[in-house]
Amino acid sequence: MAKNTNSERQLERIKAMEAALDLSRDATDQLSEAIAAQVDALDSLRELSAYYGSQQWFQDCEADERGKLPEDLKRGVLSEDLAYEALVAARESALAALEVATAMLRAL
Repeated sequence: MAKNTNSERQLERIKAMEAALDLSRDATDQLSEAIAAQVDALDSLRELSAYYGSQQWFQDCEADERGKLPEDLKRGVLSEDLAYEALVAARESALAALEVATAMLRAL
């Protein structure tokens, strides 16, 4: 009976480690894709950060308020809330990424 129990434990351990391997690889692949997407968006993030609250942004907001922009123009960037929330979310994501990276390195 002890032999069977050891074999069962061994099989369960291998199955558990195989599941850990699959989960780890999938998560790493997803993280790599997300990092690549963020790297591609960095220039846009920098541009948005420089634009939001700038003199140009205020001029564009004023033009919008005066009805000088086309009605069908997408203008979420002129909303204080949307631009601010996007920049705050990017910052929070960057901080979370640092925490995850540190935890990952400690786990290895």
